[in-house]
Amino acid sequence: MTPKLMTMAKMIVTVLNKDRMAVVREQDVVLFRNRVKEYATKIGMGLVNQTKLITAASELVRNMLRYANGGETLIEVVSQGRENGIRLTFTDKGPGIPNIEQAMKDGFSTGRSLGLGLPGTKRLVSEFDIKSIVGKGTTVTITKWKNG
Repeated sequence: MTPKLMTMAKMIVTVLNKDRMAVVREQDVVLFRNRVKEYATKIGMGLVNQTKLITAASELVRNMLRYANGGETLIEVVSQGRENGIRLTFTDKGPGIPNIEQAMKDGFSTGRSLGLGLPGTKRLVSEFDIKSIVGKGTTVTITKWKNG
């Protein structure tokens, strides 16, 4: 009898709905937070996970305003298997982050923010990805699964 080879199928993430928003002034932060809450509520995300998502989103959108004079956000309702979630992408054309490894360490700060920093934000969400090029900008993508 020959052994069976088992392969893990890569889980496919499907985008169910998306919404782009420019964030260029402080008032846009409130509109953005409200839109994120609206989408999270629509998929039935519980209050605790909504709070974690909105807190993380607030930190990232304020960083984008503070360090890059704004940028663009993308809000997506995503599905992976039976799980639904919210994926947020923050893209700016700011100065970039010279040392992502240092920026991801607890206690590192270059300004006055909510005090979470990038590592605190990462802990609040299910998935976290950051890409930055000095002089070109930064893109941060976070996902919070409805039940995770």
